Amino acid sequence: MTGSTSQMVDKEGLIELDVKEDVRGSSRFNEDIAPTQASERTWSKWNIAALWVGMSICVPTYTLGGVLTAYFGLSVGEALFAILLANVIVLIPLTLNAFPGTKFGIPFPVVLRSSFGILGSNVPCLIRALVGCGWFGIQTMFGGLAIHLLLSALIPAWAALGGVGEVIGFFVFGAMNLYVVIRGAESIKWLETLAAPLLLAVGIGLMMWAWPHMSMTELLAQPPSRPEGASVYGYFFAGLTAMVGFWATLSLNIPDFSRFAKSQKDQIVGQVIGLPLTMFFFAALGVVLTAASESLVGQTIADPVNLIGMINSPFWVVLAMLLIIIATLSTNTAANIVSPTNDFQNIAPKWINQTRGVLLTGAVGVLLMGYDLLQKAGVITQGASLEQMYSNWLLGYSSLLGPIAGIMAVDYFLIKKQRLDVPSLYMDNHAYPAVNTAGFIAFGVPVLLTLVSLLTGTMNWFYNYGWFTGSALGAIIYYIASQMLATSSQVGPVPLVASDVAKQP
Repeated sequence: MTGSTSQMVDKEGLIELDVKEDVRGSSRFNEDIAPTQASERTWSKWNIAALWVGMSICVPTYTLGGVLTAYFGLSVGEALFAILLANVIVLIPLTLNAFPGTKFGIPFPVVLRSSFGILGSNVPCLIRALVGCGWFGIQTMFGGLAIHLLLSALIPAWAALGGVGEVIGFFVFGAMNLYVVIRGAESIKWLETLAAPLLLAVGIGLMMWAWPHMSMTELLAQPPSRPEGASVYGYFFAGLTAMVGFWATLSLNIPDFSRFAKSQKDQIVGQVIGLPLTMFFFAALGVVLTAASESLVGQTIADPVNLIGMINSPFWVVLAMLLIIIATLSTNTAANIVSPTNDFQNIAPKWINQTRGVLLTGAVGVLLMGYDLLQKAGVITQGASLEQMYSNWLLGYSSLLGPIAGIMAVDYFLIKKQRLDVPSLYMDNHAYPAVNTAGFIAFGVPVLLTLVSLLTGTMNWFYNYGWFTGSALGAIIYYIASQMLATSSQVGPVPLVASDVAKQP
């Protein structure tokens, strides 16, 4: 092996790439999406858990109980159980798809090059990026509102700005998010580790504040909004699918974070500790605070930012808004900026580095929120609302990502058998195809069936349970197509043998 040839080195189960000129000079490589070195994989299970606490505690999580009761016809008890169960289920693709990131130190777009091809990976990457940019815009809108209410409490004249003040807050908060991610993974790790215990403490405090002002027995006894006598199962599983779809995005790009984990045990245990109970607790907090809001402020309010903004105490409003800003910042940076940043880099790594990817993410997010920003600024009249975009388009769109999750898991565990030729993932050397036909067949069929269901009104079950049907069908089709194409030598490399990886001296 020559000195100009990159080599994989096994360092106690973590594969590190010794990058040489063959990879470094490739148009598919830059330093920001390069495999992490073993010394860079410093995230313990507590850092991974803190990441999930920081991402889970946010305004959209707070509103999930209301979404399930209002839009999916579930009772409060059914809604809370659906949220808990969904986040236990979503741990399966999260932990499975995190494996290649942890073992090889590679981010989501590079993992996708194995199943969709070196160039073909850009299609699912851009689909994921668009969802991330949409969520970035929505979370930034919530953060901007919190900044506006914070400044209104500190500077009474600021409140007179109204919607214009919210627009200014939007851009200020967006800039804060972009700055954190531009500073890199350690900056995100520091923010999430700092925010997690603080946010949990605040959540417990809010629960204690609201609990005496409502009756949990009466709340759980409220009848669901679905037609009387209707079977619960169809409504429940539709709601369950939507809740799984809430983190469908992260179940794809989890390698963007697991590439920094110390071990597979750390990424698995950290996710199990950090995700399900945090999501359940904060969604339950939203239900309890909404129920108590009539007693607390004289009217029922489902939005925590506006609820806290109505407290008749500038001190508590300022403190609460600071905490909401921290909560939204910790969610937005990790969940909604990291993936689009890496995805955009995958298009042209030599032209788009991390900084440019972050700025591109911000620009697309602003464009997606442009209509709502113009409404708030008074430039155009009120039309479609932010809540409508959140509850309809993004949740539905996220469910289309199911096939990609199934394809990734099958490719890594069953087709490649946890062996990847990492140098070839960064080069156009035909070890991996430019476009993997099997991946696009497996992705296209479930998406086509989903569109048929939506446009014709037939096979409603396929759309209603879209994440489950899509991920299962995508996984099955990918496995079959890969086996069939392998016999005609149209798919990627033969799995590596042990001798292809050098042991650490």
